[in-house]
Amino acid sequence: MDGGRYGSYKSLSGPWDFHNFTLEIGRAQADPFAPPTRMSVRVSPRAAGIPDELADSAVRRRALTDYLVRAADRELRDKHFKVDSGEQEVLERSACRIEDGEVLFRFGFGLPGNGRKIDGSTAQRLLCRVLPAAMDASLRWQELDQDAVREFVSTVEDSTALRDSLEDLGLVAFVADGSVLPRRSGVDDRALADDDVVTFTAPPSLRTEVELPNRGWVAGMGVPEGISLVVGGGFHGKSTLLRSLERGVYDHVPGDGRELVVSRTDTVKVRAEDGRAVHQVDVSPFVDHLPTGSDTSRFRSENASGSTSQAANIVEAVEAGAGVLLVDEDTTATNLMIRDARMQELVAKDREPLTPFVDLVRPLYRDRGVSTVLVMGGSGDYLDVASRVLMMDAYRPYDVSERAAELASAPTERRRETDTFPVGRHRCPDPKSISAEAKGKTRIKGRGTEELVFGENTVDLRGVEQLVDPSQIIGIGLALQRLTGAGHLDGKRTITEALDLLENELDDGIGGLQGGFAGDFAVPRRFEVAAALNRLRNLRIAGFRHT
Repeated sequence: MDGGRYGSYKSLSGPWDFHNFTLEIGRAQADPFAPPTRMSVRVSPRAAGIPDELADSAVRRRALTDYLVRAADRELRDKHFKVDSGEQEVLERSACRIEDGEVLFRFGFGLPGNGRKIDGSTAQRLLCRVLPAAMDASLRWQELDQDAVREFVSTVEDSTALRDSLEDLGLVAFVADGSVLPRRSGVDDRALADDDVVTFTAPPSLRTEVELPNRGWVAGMGVPEGISLVVGGGFHGKSTLLRSLERGVYDHVPGDGRELVVSRTDTVKVRAEDGRAVHQVDVSPFVDHLPTGSDTSRFRSENASGSTSQAANIVEAVEAGAGVLLVDEDTTATNLMIRDARMQELVAKDREPLTPFVDLVRPLYRDRGVSTVLVMGGSGDYLDVASRVLMMDAYRPYDVSERAAELASAPTERRRETDTFPVGRHRCPDPKSISAEAKGKTRIKGRGTEELVFGENTVDLRGVEQLVDPSQIIGIGLALQRLTGAGHLDGKRTITEALDLLENELDDGIGGLQGGFAGDFAVPRRFEVAAALNRLRNLRIAGFRHT
């Protein structure tokens, strides 16, 4: 085929027997500049030889497949191979599955060409020499670094078990002693490699010990339920701690430094997000009696302000099932966070539509069971509502709750503006407004972790800060398609009810999410699916329910 027309590559489609594995070549790409051809490798249980105990639970299979994909990616060091291997987080990916001992590995391959002619020599080298050697080295137990595989699986199993234990312990998060929280840079999420790096040590009053299935007993800081305030000077590690908790909803690879930094699975980071669309969200706890007379229990906007977008983000997170909120004052709307005594005197409450978060954070926990971890360096009024105050000093945590309580006991002229967080309306989206179709074809594409192209919509996800991998964006698109395609969103079910159905399906495997999709994706959390749904600019709401 060397030197022939590029289109002749299509004759390669189908299965090819390589003795230790079967290579399945999908429909060949039309030209060298088209998306890579999808291929898969299937290794039989006999050839793979994976010990049964390493794949006898969903958690272990997720860890094992993640390791195998990373191993394959290390072996396939050529620009033509496109392997979805991820970085610091261990996610459930479509790139590799293990069922009854059989390994299925999926990847993309850019068929080599010289202009519009077949580069048969390069294709032969890559497919007939490089690929078989890489598959033997990365997908067969006898060739793997078996100790490294076991460590990887044990690490993920321990962090999952730790996360699962938090609710029973009355905690929202845990940071193990010895954890390395600082990262190398804003574009390198690996642990900071520095002899002077400060490892984490729990303050005595928050020290917690937990027994894990592989490591045994570990000690660290348990962050209790309620309202936890993180204070301290600038550049002392407040936001670094919060970012670690933000990523604590995911398991991490060995050596990351945050292997035992975990947050509850229902943890959501919220922020202000100027310009986003808001679709009939009940923001009345935060915004009321607007001068225009608009009904804020059904607030809508094509260009929300910082305060209204943050209010909507909080309400939407709670609507989707969040039990823990993470808030960093650096990314919030100041006028939604606090209104001090002087401003209360200057602007009467009946002339101010906004109720600040400082007056809602405690009833949000008391009435709705939603805890908050809040980084705050500029307003002492939050000392009045915090149940625990942690001070970061040169990256070292100190429990200063008693001193904070003393300061908060002093008289203040500030008046609390509310003491309730009312139950709001839950929305029932119109499924007809959620479509992946564009010009008669399904269109789901991602642009980094910032945008989802879904049908005729481009969804801005820059403000959804717990997205960590571009493959999650594709997973979100597939999840939105599944919500309507499976009838989970039918115009009568609430967002929460539909997400519950989707999660139940994913507990049984990702096949339902994949459908006929041939590309790579990672399974997203329900909260990022909800965030994308809420940011669809043509979303319509069919009805409301109090639940």
